Amino acid sequence: MFLPVDEQLKRIRDGVAEIVPEAELVEKLKRSLAEREPLVVKQGFDPTRPDLHIGHAVSIHKLRTFQELGHRVVFVIGDFTALVGDPSGQSDMRPMLSRDEIEANLETYREQVFQILDPERTEIRRNSEWLSTLHLEDVLRLTSQYTVARMLERDDFAARYSDEKPISLVEFLYPMMQAYDSVALAADVELGGTDQKFNLLLGRTLQEKAGQEPQVCVTLPLLRGTDGERKMSKSYDNYVGLTMDPADMFGRTMSIPDTLLEEWIQLASGAAESERSHWIEVARRDPLAAKRWLAETVTARYQGTEAGDGARDAFDRVHRERAIPEEIETCVLEADADGTLWIGHALTRSGLARSTSEARRLLKQRGVRIDGAVVEDPECHVSQGSYVMQRGKRRFLRLLVNAAGEPDNCPSTTDGDTGSG
Repeated sequence: MFLPVDEQLKRIRDGVAEIVPEAELVEKLKRSLAEREPLVVKQGFDPTRPDLHIGHAVSIHKLRTFQELGHRVVFVIGDFTALVGDPSGQSDMRPMLSRDEIEANLETYREQVFQILDPERTEIRRNSEWLSTLHLEDVLRLTSQYTVARMLERDDFAARYSDEKPISLVEFLYPMMQAYDSVALAADVELGGTDQKFNLLLGRTLQEKAGQEPQVCVTLPLLRGTDGERKMSKSYDNYVGLTMDPADMFGRTMSIPDTLLEEWIQLASGAAESERSHWIEVARRDPLAAKRWLAETVTARYQGTEAGDGARDAFDRVHRERAIPEEIETCVLEADADGTLWIGHALTRSGLARSTSEARRLLKQRGVRIDGAVVEDPECHVSQGSYVMQRGKRRFLRLLVNAAGEPDNCPSTTDGDTGSG
């Protein structure tokens, strides 16, 4: 589909932070339309973690827009750059991943990205295809095309240099390698978050040095995570994963602070502009209603309408009707010699708390319920029997306390809500 340039540009502009330079994009679109030749549009993702989240999806959906406009999308899996780790926004050096870790992670990326992109119109490439074939002579020639002074213009490098924190030479190589991806693919357009602008612009520089027409850089806003402060990241446990259980997707979206509503409606809902404007207005007078719409919309976007409806109904049962979910896991724990079990040990041995200190903190914060009642005494013990134990708002477990001498039999439940409220 080759729409007129002004219509293409309108769709591309929607939701982006910056197009650098926009005039060059217009010229590329005009030429593409005249020649009926699609642009090469790329974006790279390093498989440093096993899951993609809705923060990643902001730019992946923009790749989908380019696909719908008839352009060729190249999804670059940075299996070689992941060995280094992107230093963008980092205050310290990142640990290097092993090949095995990278291979395990990238397999999940292949599956998840096609929740958004059209597999028939997506080219997936590993950047090890070209980066691993470079000889030292090639690397020397590449690094001669940029200066240390220019590298230190990056905010994160400048801050670390000023604070006398170490910057390894391999970290300087990262933006060079990412930029070389654009040379290898002769990219017309590269997408990335606003924190990637330096790397994207470096791609333009290396393309010019290689005699190519430089790419246009399209940056997209970074979606802040559920904590309302830092960008979404699994490292911060403030993310909503693309393959997350629908109930968790709904619940985590409902947990965002009201101050994030407008940002998430704009970047994560996928709604048309008029609908976004409507719900942003609703959020100003009734944030809870807007949040419920957003949670259902986000869940349905990645899990389907039926899953969105089911997650909403399950949330209502638990939070509005104070009901127990229909399906909860059962954990069997052995009582102590006196036939009772301290609630703190029940939390840690069931996996609802990672440590005794975390269990004590939860209990002091009144974040634990037994059969619907808040545990008031952090030193309380439960006797042999069956209980429904609840951590925070969304984590439930059916607890069976058996006599001493009977072994524990309990699934891990640490992957859900980590808050106490």
